[in-house]
Amino acid sequence: MAGIHFSFDNFAELLRLNIGISDRLDENRAESFTILYCDFSGISQEVVDASLKQILRTSDAIVNHEGDYFFVLPYTDKYGAEIVKKIFDEFFAKFLKSFLLSYPVDGETPEEILSAMQDSTSLFLKNELHCLDRFSKHLE
Repeated sequence: MAGIHFSFDNFAELLRLNIGISDRLDENRAESFTILYCDFSGISQEVVDASLKQILRTSDAIVNHEGDYFFVLPYTDKYGAEIVKKIFDEFFAKFLKSFLLSYPVDGETPEEILSAMQDSTSLFLKNELHCLDRFSKHLE
């Protein structure tokens, strides 16, 4: 098992794709997909790669900017994404900084979702996620 890695530059488009699929297939508009943010700073790339291969499904998408990793987990609510996060914690034998947002409850557009992610990680994790700044310019 392994998630599919996408370029960070395509993060907003990846969200648009998942929103479109969810809108087409999920009539009850429950938590159609969840974005799990994890801070893998200080962990070697080899170890990160090994974790991704073992933990993620082939339907999961990975986008990263340096040590900031974002996982788009289709048909996964926050409870399910929290389980994935705990598996990462166990794999690395440490508690990782992380945050979860779900579509559509936490945002209905890529702009809303990315803005909410940036605001939430700044507030709760004291992690500014400046890597998302360029999307706010791109998405306006």
